[in-house]
Amino acid sequence: MKLKLLIPLAMLASCHTVKQSISAKSAEHLLSDVKTLSSDAYSGRKTGTEGAVMARTYIKKRLKDLGLKSYSTLPGYEQTFTAVDKNDKKVNATNLVAFIPGKSAEVIVISGHYDHLGVLQNEIYNGADDNASGVAAMLNVAAFYKKQQPNHTLVFTFFDAGELDWQGSSYFVNHAPFTLDKVLLNVNLDMVSHNDKGELYAAGTYHNPALKNYLTHTNPNVKIMLGHDNPAFKIDDWTNQSDQGAFHAKNIPFLYFGVEDHKDYHRPSDKFENINQAFFLDAANVILQIVDNLDNDRDIQAMFREKLQMKKQ
Repeated sequence: MKLKLLIPLAMLASCHTVKQSISAKSAEHLLSDVKTLSSDAYSGRKTGTEGAVMARTYIKKRLKDLGLKSYSTLPGYEQTFTAVDKNDKKVNATNLVAFIPGKSAEVIVISGHYDHLGVLQNEIYNGADDNASGVAAMLNVAAFYKKQQPNHTLVFTFFDAGELDWQGSSYFVNHAPFTLDKVLLNVNLDMVSHNDKGELYAAGTYHNPALKNYLTHTNPNVKIMLGHDNPAFKIDDWTNQSDQGAFHAKNIPFLYFGVEDHKDYHRPSDKFENINQAFFLDAANVILQIVDNLDNDRDIQAMFREKLQMKKQ
């Protein structure tokens, strides 16, 4: 199904504070977050349903317990908007936006959608990999940086209506609680827990090749693969197939982490028991290391000067 334009990256050791493996406490939280959000009680987290409300309540509690801040214009982390479902019916939708102030006001946005497909033909589409796993990995990054201040301000955006053609991220980039010229980069997570070959895909380096320099880590169990972002290969181009597309449309560089489609993708079998737990914990660790690589480069904005100038024009 996917064209093989994928290049394994050498896993280089880097000097930063993230450990090679996830701690027992972090592993417990990561697995618990996915298990809870993808449980039958949440009924597949479809936009506009009680399951989506439950998911927001859970995520907000986690954010509050971690001590993340909310913007004054978005009290309780909530950014409400009206989405349109696949039957052209308007539904209430809500993004969640939290942040950790950095030593700089320049922003790295870490994102992922929390909604899924809901109940179809009396079957619950639990969405464990898609995208409870991304949400859990985001919370893991947040937990790390609450213990040590990041160099850049980290904004965590949990999008609604991702399964409705990414309406949540599209709304956010047009109604962000700060000017977009502050945003250096988007790191988007969508399906990071289901791969039996230890392969985690990083899209976005075709558009910004300098990002390859940051894709180093120390975890021997995960291979970072490049590809899925060349517009010449339309079927295989993931650039606009998740929430990073809204940032790309604003000329904001992005890295998108995910796995290739698998047998449980958009099926009722996308349940907690079918994710690859060992891979997921390793992938979450690698994502954290790469975010740390990005944050530790205080001059990262120089890499994207041309992009930033384009945004300001």
